[in-house]
Amino acid sequence: MRLTGIKRGRTIEFIQELDLPDGAAVNVEVTVAKRDGEDLDRLRQLNALFGCWQNQPDLDEIFAVIDRERHEYQGREINPI
Repeated sequence: MRLTGIKRGRTIEFIQELDLPDGAAVNVEVTVAKRDGEDLDRLRQLNALFGCWQNQPDLDEIFAVIDRERHEYQGREINPI
């Protein structure tokens, strides 16, 4: 069961109804929920990172060489199963 809650002082208030009797002992694993905008911030960071390759004219040739080498015969025999 996964529930979402809000910390208020030393208490965690669950948003969903929890069908347990009062005083029941429970184990709780706490992880911090993402806040609105965190995904957008990560997307901006990724775009900045990947954008650093944007203006490298030799990059196309590098990937073409890698592609050619991946597809050329390496002298190995492949036996079907």
